[in-house]
Amino acid sequence: MAEPDLVLASASPRRRELLDQLGVRYLSDPADIDESRQPGEGPAAYVERMAREKAQLVAARYQDTGRSVIAADTIVVVDEDVLGKPCDHFDGLAMLAKLSGRSHCVLTAVCLYGNGGASCVVVETRVEFIRLTRELCEAYLATDEPWDKAGAYAIQGMAGAFVRGIQGSYSNVVGLPLYETWQLLSDKGIGSGLGSAP
Repeated sequence: MAEPDLVLASASPRRRELLDQLGVRYLSDPADIDESRQPGEGPAAYVERMAREKAQLVAARYQDTGRSVIAADTIVVVDEDVLGKPCDHFDGLAMLAKLSGRSHCVLTAVCLYGNGGASCVVVETRVEFIRLTRELCEAYLATDEPWDKAGAYAIQGMAGAFVRGIQGSYSNVVGLPLYETWQLLSDKGIGSGLGSAP
């Protein structure tokens, strides 16, 4: 069987599972970039730049193969504050306290990089949390779940119980908006088990 024409610039098991749902064949080759936010950079611009830089970095490794590269980046935003992955227990506690009892925004940028250049999309989902007690936050942080997740929570895991409501794409919150990813791949002629996106 021929090698896949697509490379996923991520080691995230969640993104691999979501891409698998589309029935796409791909290689996985993670990108390691500086994820520092630039002064004055808005959340949407920041998350799109992260996805674009990941895609470009990995695409350089495959420039003579004709393969396309897809990359994604996800952030949680509260009052224009960008919440990435927690660096320690107190950081995680502060993030959960900030999300408690209110709604927040999850932004995922997806960038597909190929011979025709880069195509990017930023998808927004609003998520509303119940009020979280200190005891509940401590119990959640005692698990393995929050540590490699933006905003210190995984909606597809135990933290799904914290969610009172959601507006928009659920898969976007997990880390890869399926419909928009399908559209990007279809536009570049990359097939999936579903055929072309409408």
